[in-house]
Amino acid sequence: MRRESLALVLFVVSGCASAPPVTEAAPPAIVARDVDYREGDTVLRGHLALPARSVTRHPAVLVVHEWWGRGAHSDGSAEELAKLGYVAFSVDMYGDGRTTTDPKQAGEWAGAIRKDPALGMRRLGAALDVLRAMPEVDASRVACIGYCFGGTVSLEAAWAGLDLRGVVSFHGSLTTPKAEQVPGVKASVLVCHGADDPFVSKESIDAFQTSMRENRLDWEFMAYGGAVHSFTNPAADGSFNPGAKYEPIAAARSWELMRTFLAERFR
Repeated sequence: MRRESLALVLFVVSGCASAPPVTEAAPPAIVARDVDYREGDTVLRGHLALPARSVTRHPAVLVVHEWWGRGAHSDGSAEELAKLGYVAFSVDMYGDGRTTTDPKQAGEWAGAIRKDPALGMRRLGAALDVLRAMPEVDASRVACIGYCFGGTVSLEAAWAGLDLRGVVSFHGSLTTPKAEQVPGVKASVLVCHGADDPFVSKESIDAFQTSMRENRLDWEFMAYGGAVHSFTNPAADGSFNPGAKYEPIAAARSWELMRTFLAERFR
């Protein structure tokens, strides 16, 4: 080997040996804060998360909490969505950002919304107005996701004709649009369901799918084997009910499916 070639090889090998180790890229920076807003005389407190130092308008996502109230699960989801480049707003359906660990109290709060669907849509609509008015948001590209109680609220938002690109229900109860609502449905629908969820009957699933087909709506239904109710929430340990428990594989797979769905709907 010529001396010049040997020197070059030694230089390259030496350079590789002394190169600094490759480090993983830091997660995208986000900013997050609570935001107070109103529906009538009721003060609501949501949690806003968005990419930091952004100079462009972003698609946006409403996040609706479980029946326990706005808390770590829905707020954390909003922050993860912000890392994906969305402006996300974890909404408050009960007022004052209330949350509880008491199932009786949660049932009362959620029941008040279920008994008065118009109230639920006013509360969600107030959050939607706040989100759309933000300068960082592309108001023409908004979706809504929700968990359990919030998943049902998300479906009802679609049936009510809210101007949304898509809605995603994670382990929510399944509702269907009334005949008079069908012409006004704008949103594509994704349902992520625990295949062993004891709170959602086979009859409900059949009725939902039949309605989607007969009304020719844009829908997708994914059932995850081994998953029960609340499968996305790491805090769900089965102590409240064995049929409500975190399942990490189903949680990860359903999140990835949601990512694909939102990317497609926000094109």
